[in-house]
Amino acid sequence: MRRNDVILRTTTAVVTPIIVLFSVQLFFAGHYYPGGGFIGGLMTAGAIVLLLLAFDIETVRKMVPINYKWLVAIGLLFAVGTGMSSMFLDRPFLTHAYEYVHLPLLDYTSLHTAVLFDLGVYFVVVGVTMIIIETIGESD
Repeated sequence: MRRNDVILRTTTAVVTPIIVLFSVQLFFAGHYYPGGGFIGGLMTAGAIVLLLLAFDIETVRKMVPINYKWLVAIGLLFAVGTGMSSMFLDRPFLTHAYEYVHLPLLDYTSLHTAVLFDLGVYFVVVGVTMIIIETIGESD
């Protein structure tokens, strides 16, 4: 039987969205500054682990209804697909392309295929970390 952890649950409800937003910022900053899919994925997994500490596993599964095995599979598809796509254009594996485009709200910005690779890494890291954590937690 769990104690009534009102302070932990309230703090978790406030802090978790902030952690997720910071992980997204780290994800997008990774092309020009330290960060990227790996650390962004770890931060997101950390936010979900915080939810697991405050609530039970069934409540978190209802709050975050994600099948982590599918998330890993989709992430691998993105990461490997991005690398393989360069080979179809007669370039070496993992050669990334970029283009400067005009976006209505963002003005001129560069779009990179590396973002798709990092998104794959992000999904794999979140998925694998959460599979491990949930497997350990289910035995309790």
